[in-house]
Amino acid sequence: MNLFKNFNLDKLKDGLSKTRAKLLNSLNETISGKAFIEEDFLEKLEEILISSDIGFDVADKIINQTRIKLKNEKDRSDTNIIRIVKEKLITIFEYENYSPNEIIDLKIKPYVILIIGVNGVGKTTTIGKLANNIRNSGLEVIVGAADTFRAAASEQLNVWAERAKVKIVQKPGGDPSSVAFEAITIALEEHKDVVIIDTAGRLHNKSNLMEELNKIKRVISKKIPNAPHETLLVLDGNTGQNAIMQTEEFSKVTHITGLVVTKLDGTAKGGVIFQICDKLKIPVKYIGVGEGIDDLQNFDSKAFVSAIFEN
Repeated sequence: MNLFKNFNLDKLKDGLSKTRAKLLNSLNETISGKAFIEEDFLEKLEEILISSDIGFDVADKIINQTRIKLKNEKDRSDTNIIRIVKEKLITIFEYENYSPNEIIDLKIKPYVILIIGVNGVGKTTTIGKLANNIRNSGLEVIVGAADTFRAAASEQLNVWAERAKVKIVQKPGGDPSSVAFEAITIALEEHKDVVIIDTAGRLHNKSNLMEELNKIKRVISKKIPNAPHETLLVLDGNTGQNAIMQTEEFSKVTHITGLVVTKLDGTAKGGVIFQICDKLKIPVKYIGVGEGIDDLQNFDSKAFVSAIFEN
């Protein structure tokens, strides 16, 4: 089920304006008033891709694929080269089982979504925005505030739950798994369609994190077999390379079914999404392109590449 009827390409472009400005300014400097030499342009283009946080490995692969494609092209202008690069960037997201837009299986009720990620990445706001989008699609939602270690987390989530007009289960300072259990129990009793469960953003070490997540999963699965049905990792687009490290670390302790990349409107590092998908083959399902409650959009690879390259 696609929850994002409010997808707006103009809003996406606005949200990626800093990433696009950095890339286009560099391209314009390369093209403007200079004699065109194909290989020099390709090398400069590779540098530009790397500087936009697309990364060396991805940029090198894309430029090599472009060189191969150009051998069969009559048009070797800078415009056509950029067109080919854009096509090749889109293919990064075309790996097996990549289905970013379909998150909720309506045959499963309640459908359980577990949200993970370190503190400060926008996890709380993501939950609020996601709950809002799900409710606007006509489904009943309940949120479980299982990040009980930070009082502020529960308070912030309560504010977002009120904005999204969804029910929330809270036990500040209590056991996270008991919050998850209660949220699931209420969802079953009240015939809710979706349960979104927050988790602690930071624990003392990996074994502690694994133990806590596994405990929550065990409790959930006792009530609903095979739950959680989605485990979404929230990443801050501003962190660039660190977002890749976070994904790798969380992948060691739990199975991640999708990524949410937030705060893309405040960074020129939007290219990190290409690195994550190329290296880890985990689909980006949502991106945050603003602070408003409607500013969480489904990830569309073609629209994303277009928004980076085109004014």
